[in-house]
Parts: sequence; structure tokens; C-alpha cells
Amino acid sequence: MRLGVIADDFTGATDIASFLVQNGLPTIQFNGVPESHDELSAQAIVISLKSRSCPAQQAIDQSLAALQWLQQQGCDRFYFKYCSTFDSTEQGNIGPVTDALLAALGETQTVISPSLPVNGRTVYQGYLFVADQLLSESGMRHHPVTPMTDSNLVRLMTRQAKGQAAVINAAQQDQGADAVRAQLDTLKAQGINYVVLDALHEQHLLTQGEALKETRLVTGGSGLAIGIARAWATQQQNSDAEHAGRPQGERAVVISGSCSQMTNRQVQAYRQQAPSHEVLVERCLDNAESYAQELCDWVEAHHQPDLAPLLFATADAQQLQAIQQQYGAARSSEAVEQLFAAVTRELKSRGWQRFIVAGGETSGVVAQSLGVTAFHIGPMISPGVPWVRDIHQPLSLALKSGNFGDEQFFARAQQEFSA
Repeated sequence: MRLGVIADDFTGATDIASFLVQNGLPTIQFNGVPESHDELSAQAIVISLKSRSCPAQQAIDQSLAALQWLQQQGCDRFYFKYCSTFDSTEQGNIGPVTDALLAALGETQTVISPSLPVNGRTVYQGYLFVADQLLSESGMRHHPVTPMTDSNLVRLMTRQAKGQAAVINAAQQDQGADAVRAQLDTLKAQGINYVVLDALHEQHLLTQGEALKETRLVTGGSGLAIGIARAWATQQQNSDAEHAGRPQGERAVVISGSCSQMTNRQVQAYRQQAPSHEVLVERCLDNAESYAQELCDWVEAHHQPDLAPLLFATADAQQLQAIQQQYGAARSSEAVEQLFAAVTRELKSRGWQRFIVAGGETSGVVAQSLGVTAFHIGPMISPGVPWVRDIHQPLSLALKSGNFGDEQFFARAQQEFSA
């Protein structure tokens, strides 16, 4: 049995891949739909798309192309992965993509399970919570692209998709997997297409995994992957799923492009322990290639065996606002990303093999600049953030979303997982 995962963004794909591996399923992740059909040894395949906030039809087309490729690889169970905060608009893209996948598979029902209790994402009576706040009262209500102003997943799916939604609540799940399966059958007979699953703790995810292990299509955040992988891995006796993705290479660098609150704290903590160099926007705009060479020379001069040198464009909210007012938000962001792309390419040519990266956009730029198209998933550094190893090149990466990890993330990534 092989699981095919269609993820709607890059770091979200790595997030779910890490939970699959941690719970026993050897996993390979691809960036985009591959053109090749190489024989693969993993039991789970994750394809990362950029379909979260693009036009709905584009998201559907990308997702169906991924589904078709996964079917050609022999996958017979499928997982549509989106963010644990259900990032979407009233028009999509979660609902339209779910409908398209159901139709392509000839199915009429699936589940909606965005919960990830270890990161504070829970669902109760169909309402999505971020820590102790309703989704609609959390910081997500101000998201610039997908502001979440409703916490009720039944309403959200009903507005986005074509079918009907209902809830299997926590109390029903406390009765076990058989009770969940029976309730799913009952709701299916009533014409319910989308079943929202409460989850307050990991046991609920394990119950869901057992109940859904033979289901053709599931949808959710990365938490449901814990239950599904655990249900399958017990049968298949996977004892060392993370081995293929363990980090390798001696020379490492830390690159931080995120300006999230947690990354700001991580950068400040790491600067007390290791050499650091701030990336200046005006230098990026002036002569990026020359500046990149200068930064690479600095990295090489400050290489040390214990903690890698840090290049950071991370700024707090006040600094970021000043930078954007002076240079323009899009222009300054693009200049920094181009600079990091040039730095990454040059360091690779100089023999650097381990890259620890903070920020979703920065992670994508680094992976693309390194020519990384597919990788094995290795050990988890923090929930949702694993080490990964390129399947073709001697490169290892730790790719972190802005707010993931604790303050000592950069140091732990190196100290706990030495080459």
C-alpha cells in the first residue's frame, strides 16, 4: 500500500512528510509534479504545489495532475493536505479542489480534519481553534491573502464546495474507530459529502487514522497523518523510516529570511552563540551578485565545526515597516530572495552541503537554487520541521516555516543531528 499526498504549499508538504516518517512511513517529497516515472522505494509520496491562493481552476488543474501522477506510481490511497488554519477564501481553494479530487476518484464522501493539537490547532463541535482562540479571533483574521473570519468548518466547506457537511464530534470519537466508521456510513447514506472531525488531542487523531486507513481520499492538516501512518506502519513494521533522510555533509550555513515573531526570537538567540551577518536591503538592490560573493567569503571565513554561521534578513515589525516604506514591500522582498538564491548557488559550488533555512518563501528559493526537486524525509527537529536529504545530490536541508520551532531551533538542528 502506498499513500499519495497532494499538498497546497512547500513547507506544508514538508510538514506532513515529517509526521509520516516520524510515525513509520518512509517518505519522499517532490517539488511540483515530476516529469519522470522513476521507480521509488518509499511507501508515501508527497507532492508540494503552490495552489493555496492561486485562482481556483489553476489549483484544481495542478491537483488533478498530481493525482494522476501519483496513481501512475501505484498509489491507491490519497491525502489532500492544507494548512491547519484552513487557509482559504469563501470561494476556495480547499472546497473546489476537494470536489475535483472526489469526482476524479469516483467517490462521494471525505473527511475534513485540520487539527494538529501539538501545535495548538484543535477542532471542537466543528469549530477550529488556534491555541485558546477561535480561528476567527486569532491573528489569522488579518491574513493579507486568506483572512479567516469564520471558525465553523461546516459553514466554510458548504460555502466553498458543492455538497453538504456535518460533524463527528469528540464524544463520538471517544467511542473508538468502529463507531467513527459506522457514523461515516450513516452520514454517507444521508448524502453528507464532507465530514468534519473534531480532535482535541492525539488520541483522536489515532482513532481517525484507524477508522480511515482504507478510505480512498482524506483531507486535512498534517495531524491526521499521524493516525494514518501509525495505523499502516504497525502492519508493515517500519522501524527506521527516517534513515534515508538523515543529514549528511560537514559544512553548514543558516539562512533566515522570515520576519515572523518566532524567527526573530530564534535569530536573536542564535546570534548569542554563533557568527552572524545581517543582509542589507540596499546592498541587495545595488549589486546582488557582488554582494553575494562578499557574503559567501564571510561565511567561509567564519565556518566552524560546531555551530554554523548565520546570514539573516530577519527584522522586527517596526524595522520591516521602515524597510518597506523606503524601498517598497515587493521590491525589497524580491531583492533579498534573489540575493539568497545567488548565495545558495555560490556556497553549493564551494562545497557547502547543509542548509538550515527559515521562512517559507526563502525555503522555496533555496531549494530551487540548489536544484533540489525531490528528497527523502529524515528525523524531525521540531513538530513539522524535519531534516531532508536530496535523492540525487549530497545535500541536506532543514526548511522551517516562520513561526515553527522553539528559540533554540537553529542550534538544536545541528547539535542533535550531527552528520
